[in-house]
Amino acid sequence: MSDWRPKLIVSDLDGTLLRSDETISDASLAELRHWADAGVPLVIATGRPPRWMLGVRERLGGGTAICCNGAVLLELGPFRVLEEHPVQPEVLREVTAQLRRRQPDTWFAVEYGDQFRHEPIYRPRWDKDAPGVAEATLEEMVAQPVAKLLARHERLSRDEFVALVAEVVGDTATVTTSSSDAMAEISARGVTKATGLARLAAERGLAPADVVYFGDMPNDLAAFDWVREGGGQAVATAHAHPDVLAAATAVTGSNDDDGVAAFLATLRV
Repeated sequence: MSDWRPKLIVSDLDGTLLRSDETISDASLAELRHWADAGVPLVIATGRPPRWMLGVRERLGGGTAICCNGAVLLELGPFRVLEEHPVQPEVLREVTAQLRRRQPDTWFAVEYGDQFRHEPIYRPRWDKDAPGVAEATLEEMVAQPVAKLLARHERLSRDEFVALVAEVVGDTATVTTSSSDAMAEISARGVTKATGLARLAAERGLAPADVVYFGDMPNDLAAFDWVREGGGQAVATAHAHPDVLAAATAVTGSNDDDGVAAFLATLRV
């Protein structure tokens, strides 16, 4: 693929395009602008909800983002939700009941719109004092559709807990993780970053072979598979989860070394 060039650049944020201080470097922005000027746009594919995308919009200026692991398609410029694929209340009730029976010390939170609700014992790690964040009962949280259900455990390891959640949930919903903690992210059945990307690519008349995708965590695996199996490039950062490294077509530098920009520079004509 020495003469291959992408028609679409897709990147995860945390641990991939964003540095550890949650900034996008000037070098990365310059490289992305080079490709944009050549007609190759950037799409963000992230587990983040829309409410966490305002700073990214300010830095990038616009574009499209696949948020909540594929559940929400967001136009960054006007900050407008284009499409949503939420988890329905009946599924939320079933999944939370099964998990609570299997592992009583599992605690829940939900993302919907610009709001985040969590059980009183659930410990938000990043935005406990942010606008739109509040405590709620589980009964209140499962009463309406949500973009993402979060399940957390304070004693089990991440891999142990996520495997347990996936076993319990089965094909009722989609389970993944993008955290270093024991936290599982639960989306509607079949919803992944790959499904969001596939819809977006199809609308633009593009195929997997036209895409370079950058990622680092298990919530990128479905998109890695979609891109790789279709002949595109699935690129892992150097510090990526072992499963992501195993699924990659190439490996680049870490997020703090501007790995996305470095790899894109090798693809220039």
